[in-house]
Amino acid sequence: MTKENWFVHIKVLVLSSIFASIGNWINTIKSGNPVTPLGALPGMLLLFFITIVGLIIWDLIGKMTGGKNLPAIAYISLIAIIMTIPGVPGAEFVASSINKIGLLPLCTPILAYAGISIGKDLDTFKKQGVAIVLVSLFAFFGTYVGSAIIAQIILKVTGVI
Repeated sequence: MTKENWFVHIKVLVLSSIFASIGNWINTIKSGNPVTPLGALPGMLLLFFITIVGLIIWDLIGKMTGGKNLPAIAYISLIAIIMTIPGVPGAEFVASSINKIGLLPLCTPILAYAGISIGKDLDTFKKQGVAIVLVSLFAFFGTYVGSAIIAQIILKVTGVI
């Protein structure tokens, strides 16, 4: 990855962290247990650190294998999983810090950034034709229905419903 790419990655991560912290604060106010952006800071810093380390590993492996690599999210997830395994030093702190941050507030700025990214390539998107729209709709629908089915099964198995 070039120096410019790293700058963009870090800038996007910092902005996403700020917006996610504010979104998390608003979300937790609604639930009655507010977590201020300052209270979420340790978790956000840990997520930032985990993401940067995962990107470094992804970049190094990509350079060593000539571009043949897993997606960066695989390395980021692996690091996060390892850091929260019970018995690993600091795992309890990592888990409790990150537990203060909701998933939805994290997804919102990332999805907004993805929408902006697609918007700047709208002409290319239009050239793809109707097929890309149909494939996207089926993918979104399939993901939604699949998630709902999995959630329903888990809720029944655990006795929640």
